[in-house]
Amino acid sequence: MDSKCNLIIDSCCDLPHEVIDREGVYLLKYPYTDSSGEHLDDLYQSVSDHDFYEGMRKGEKPQTAQVPIIAFNEAFDWAYEQGKPTVYLSFSSGLTGTFDTAQIILEQARAAHPDLEIYAVDTKLASIAEALLVYEALRQRERGLSAKELADWAEEAHFFIDEEFMVDDLEALRRGGRIPSSVAYAGSKLDVKPLLTIDDEGKLALTGVARGRKKGIKALVDYYEKRKAEDAFGHNITIGHSDCPKDAERLVELLHKADESAIILESRIGPVIGSHVGPGMLAVAFWGKDSRSTMSVADRIAHKAVSYTHLR
Repeated sequence: MDSKCNLIIDSCCDLPHEVIDREGVYLLKYPYTDSSGEHLDDLYQSVSDHDFYEGMRKGEKPQTAQVPIIAFNEAFDWAYEQGKPTVYLSFSSGLTGTFDTAQIILEQARAAHPDLEIYAVDTKLASIAEALLVYEALRQRERGLSAKELADWAEEAHFFIDEEFMVDDLEALRRGGRIPSSVAYAGSKLDVKPLLTIDDEGKLALTGVARGRKKGIKALVDYYEKRKAEDAFGHNITIGHSDCPKDAERLVELLHKADESAIILESRIGPVIGSHVGPGMLAVAFWGKDSRSTMSVADRIAHKAVSYTHLR
């Protein structure tokens, strides 16, 4: 069945390539650089996840960058040439300035093509949490949603996606400027496995720590059990790992024991996200409760104030 709209997504969603390799879906590839030069995150079509993370274990310190302007021009030209309304689902603006750049380039594209219909959505999500949103957006698209309907759906849906992930250590996050050096230092000295999530602003937030990986895996399952929604899209879950497949198998096993109805999509953390989390990351994302309902009073007021400012 012919869909009513097309999708532009980016490689930071960390979905398996075969999931997004379909007509009417365009992949924006984030760049990264290592000692061998510049590469594109193509969801492991050019390099295996094991080889990438093995390089980091041997001392590689890959650097990431925003999607270049020319790549946005090519994506928006594609959307115009396809002649179909399009939704762009972006990696969190809380972790990169790419979405702001996209907005500027999109305005220029609209000026050149006044009939261009593209809706840009800041998912405020990353990696497998973004994957869960994109995966369901693909299904909603196939159900026949228009571009405007799909964009509106995505704007609301991201508040219902919950995620927790465990990293082996905080050094890669510190090096990438994602956390303060003092936090990384304390984590290394305490010999704990940090547990993190992404907050409503799309930024990293610490949820806890675990003594060892086994307890960390159990903590991920406990997090899911406490926060899952009871009626969201058939209990779909995404899990991801950065070259720790045995731990991923254990996580899947425990999730199935905790929820026999769970439908689990497994993924590998891509090289752009992986550059910042390093080998050994393990993550779970799922449909949970409306995150706005769990805000403190102060956060709710701040959120309302920001929303009001944006509307003026």
